[in-house]
Amino acid sequence: MKKSHSETAIIRIHCPDQKGLVARITDFIHRNNGNIVALDQHTDRDEGRFFMRVEWELHDFEIKREDIAPAFQFAIATPCNMEWKLHFSDYTPRMGLFVSKLSHCLYDILSRYQSGEMKVEIPVVISNHKDLEEVVNKFGIKFVHIPITPETKAEQEKKELEILEEHKVDFLVLARYMQVLSQDFADRYPERIINIHHSFLPAFIGAKPYHAAHARGVKIIGATAHYVTSELDAGPIIEQDVVRITHHDSVERIIQKGRDLEKIVLSRAIMAHLNRKTLVYKNKTVLFE
Repeated sequence: MKKSHSETAIIRIHCPDQKGLVARITDFIHRNNGNIVALDQHTDRDEGRFFMRVEWELHDFEIKREDIAPAFQFAIATPCNMEWKLHFSDYTPRMGLFVSKLSHCLYDILSRYQSGEMKVEIPVVISNHKDLEEVVNKFGIKFVHIPITPETKAEQEKKELEILEEHKVDFLVLARYMQVLSQDFADRYPERIINIHHSFLPAFIGAKPYHAAHARGVKIIGATAHYVTSELDAGPIIEQDVVRITHHDSVERIIQKGRDLEKIVLSRAIMAHLNRKTLVYKNKTVLFE
């Protein structure tokens, strides 16, 4: 069957910087009758590292889909000492959501999902509280309540991991989930857990950054979406934004402004991840255009 023009392959690459990398990669695609539809590349001169995202149409591409990875590895990746990942645009990722009691990020994500803005499947929402069960049920998504205490954390996280595996979840979003994941849990989904922190990291880490910002008299507040690592609020940053505040703003008004920002920043981060526009090197995220 003839492939649709909309189907594309995407490769994200990083490797030691060297001459001719863009030419070698694009020539590989051109020689096999591929049409490039997007390309972004960056060289970190301090690290001597080359980063690239390239996307091309599969229509008329002369290498079969299942043969692209070994062909690229042999012709380009091995000689250039590359680390790389291959994806196909017609695969719909499966996203799991973790929530607690706050609903603003959850509503925003589910609305974007329902409208088709986010090309994703959401098979399950897990929460340590029952407060948002009715919200999730309205969208026809399975809700699982798993309460957690310090004494039951290890056992309950094991249940969560089993549920995620059962539902074949590709990546997770912590939509104001007020639990710290264990190192073992985080290590199971490297660069596949996105958290929204209600602060412009690295400032005001912890549970009440808006209160801390108000007490300090800052003039801007922010929100940060990042990949989760074993170190609290210290994973690679995907997206950030800020909004101005003044001495007229109460804590309640600051929280309102902050929550609006959290929704926007988290949705941008999810979209960047879905579109394969993030690439983590060390503890920093390259965000391709």
